[in-house]
Amino acid sequence: MSRTFQVPEYYRSPLVSTVKAARRASDPRKKDLSPTVLDFGPVRFKLARHFGFCYGVENAIEIAYRAVERNPGRRIFLLSEMIHNPHVNEDLESRGVRFLRTTNGEQLIPFEDLTPDDVVIVPAFGATLEVLGELQNRGVDVESWDTTCPFVEKVWKRSEQIGEQEYTIVVHGKRFHEETRATFSRARSVAPVVVVRDLEEAERLARYVRGEADPAGFASEFRDRFSEGFEPERDLVRIGVVNQTTMLATETAAIAELLRTAMIDRYGVEFVSYHFADTSDTLCYATNENQDATKALIEAGADLAIVVGGYNSSNTSHLVELCEERMPTYFVSDEHEILGPDRIRHFRYALKQTVETTGWLPGGRPLDIVLTAGASCPDVLLDRVIERIVGFEPGARSVRDVLTAWSALPA
Repeated sequence: MSRTFQVPEYYRSPLVSTVKAARRASDPRKKDLSPTVLDFGPVRFKLARHFGFCYGVENAIEIAYRAVERNPGRRIFLLSEMIHNPHVNEDLESRGVRFLRTTNGEQLIPFEDLTPDDVVIVPAFGATLEVLGELQNRGVDVESWDTTCPFVEKVWKRSEQIGEQEYTIVVHGKRFHEETRATFSRARSVAPVVVVRDLEEAERLARYVRGEADPAGFASEFRDRFSEGFEPERDLVRIGVVNQTTMLATETAAIAELLRTAMIDRYGVEFVSYHFADTSDTLCYATNENQDATKALIEAGADLAIVVGGYNSSNTSHLVELCEERMPTYFVSDEHEILGPDRIRHFRYALKQTVETTGWLPGGRPLDIVLTAGASCPDVLLDRVIERIVGFEPGARSVRDVLTAWSALPA
């Protein structure tokens, strides 16, 4: 998909947005995954080829701000966080937008308080059929300001297609993430459905596919992750795998191959197409691009990595995981988490908590820092992170000098 969105200008940035625009112009077919190196002298930043706002996020932001602009005097609500970035959500709140629910589905404002004149924005992750139905029953328009990502809708459509062909739908995702809840809701309306979080859970599911596990244990092993009336002996004979679009694409592909192999083990390779549906076309291109670009960034090497984004952002957490495999990595929401050259406050995703680390900047110079961000992170936040760190380095080059030098380099 190719389109230019009207995103508020203050989300853009003098440095990072300029670099991204130049890379797009010089590489429109997106073949070059090499990082951009911004050399400030004592510190060099390596930027991923792809990061930050994706098509779905820019689409959501454009619709949400248009809703605010075109509905003066009306109450405006977001069903839940539009995207997983606190800066974007806080800015919308400052414009009078209120949240109806938390990201976990906890009610903040009762739906009973809504009237047909209220504006309700559906977030980029989509919403369950049950929630949309409840809003519609109250006369609320749920279509005019629906920001659901087109790639999420693609997953829903493919789920419906394979469900109608009598395949059970296996969702690779986090069961109670907004997007997976919405996908689960639609999937179970047409077919049996079960959610697996990772390869470990997929391997456990494969044991039921092969007939190695006792079906009586399925309900407890996959508690809260399957549709009502699910029977493994009946519902794991034909399956197809779709994903929460922000999961690691390589892991989704590995899960699909694992379950496909389980079908071959049980029924033979000549019958695999009957038992396993090919759904590889549902993987989100933007998530793939960001993850592939991050891998190329890591291969370029650095002393440490900084990943910027919302702490409840699934796609950002996977970028953190990729970086952590190779170098010290700090997951921050903005420049304010960088307390000084000796202290940084960052989010440990595995622990689900914020921690402080001292001595985070190595001593040698020049220092190479990998810098990337999740799909819901505005470019301007990376500018601020760069400015914060460069501010620790006496004699560092100015942004103008760095951009001038970078643009003069041969392509």
